[in-house]
Amino acid sequence: MTNPTFGHKEDNVNYQNRYGVYAVIPNEEQNKIILVQAPNGSWFLPGGEIEGDEDHFQALERELIEELGYKAKLGDYFGQADEYFYSSHRDTHFYNPAYIYEVTSFEDLGNPLEDFNNLAWFPIQEAIEKLKRGSHKWGIEMWEKKHKK
Repeated sequence: MTNPTFGHKEDNVNYQNRYGVYAVIPNEEQNKIILVQAPNGSWFLPGGEIEGDEDHFQALERELIEELGYKAKLGDYFGQADEYFYSSHRDTHFYNPAYIYEVTSFEDLGNPLEDFNNLAWFPIQEAIEKLKRGSHKWGIEMWEKKHKK
């Protein structure tokens, strides 16, 4: 089975690998998803780049504390979705394999370590529409499939 792929891989372009792990975090009623808005205005699932020798769990635990101030319990792993994109902010083309997990519960530990992001809960369809990355939209769609009543 091949990974879903988003964006367009251009020929003769050097892509920098950026491995990321992200979480689909629903509210208790499971009718809204929390998103993180970067300073540039784009919306993303919580999570981010895997640093050094971190595994998925260590990276996601760190990212959720940094971005949300949450300690989370992970549920299902939805898989890897690959994304090709150009970052004008970094003037770099990226190949971004995104590893997407479900969060089944979380504890609010206090203020996030990063204070420059906006956080907001959105109804599921609106969350999908707001997200910048196709891989993140796919993650919410996988969560939705699992939780259809």
